[in-house]
Amino acid sequence: MEPDLHELLRSLRVWDPETTDLPAFDPAAAPAAPLPLFTRWFAEAAAAGQAEPHTMSLATADADGLPDVRIVTLHGADDGGWSFATHAHSRKGGHLAARPYAALAFYWPVLGRQVRVRGPVRTAPAEEAQADLHARSTGALAAALTGTQSGPLGSPEELTRASEAAWERARREPDAPAPSWTLYRLRADEVEFFQGEARRRHVRLRYRRSGAGWVRESLWP
Repeated sequence: MEPDLHELLRSLRVWDPETTDLPAFDPAAAPAAPLPLFTRWFAEAAAAGQAEPHTMSLATADADGLPDVRIVTLHGADDGGWSFATHAHSRKGGHLAARPYAALAFYWPVLGRQVRVRGPVRTAPAEEAQADLHARSTGALAAALTGTQSGPLGSPEELTRASEAAWERARREPDAPAPSWTLYRLRADEVEFFQGEARRRHVRLRYRRSGAGWVRESLWP
């Protein structure tokens, strides 16, 4: 018998006290810019045992404006923006070529926190993309050398053959180039921090870029 989805959903808890701590968050004490607060929250999520805190949802839109979303890995965050990477010929790469604007979402349930980022996206120089790729694992390089991301796959055997060849090359040539591998940087126009609260008085703080600085404002939950 198939499970009853609605019954299962009603049985689940959000922010179970046995696994989640909801720290206090005072927006008045937040820094003037979002990056220091993001860095602090990221470090606190990792220290609290959040699994894969560096994974994030990446939302893009195609040439017709239709949205899409997937999970990717954060490669860095600095004054240049929040960075992630993919092949230029991938689906998300095509979206960003047509509409160079995106949104990111981080969710760290161990602390009842999420961070949302959105803004224009640009590509980093090719040499930076290759350096970023080669600083990662052999598996990451092998994946980048395997097939045509997002293209039709003829059979599982085709993937196995391509993957084995890519792994062999990645081990043999740790600096092998992947020309289509592209590093993207999202320069935030808006960053929102959400802190859950046990009585549902959630705290939301939004930063909006204004000229060379930022405007901070609290939002209703």
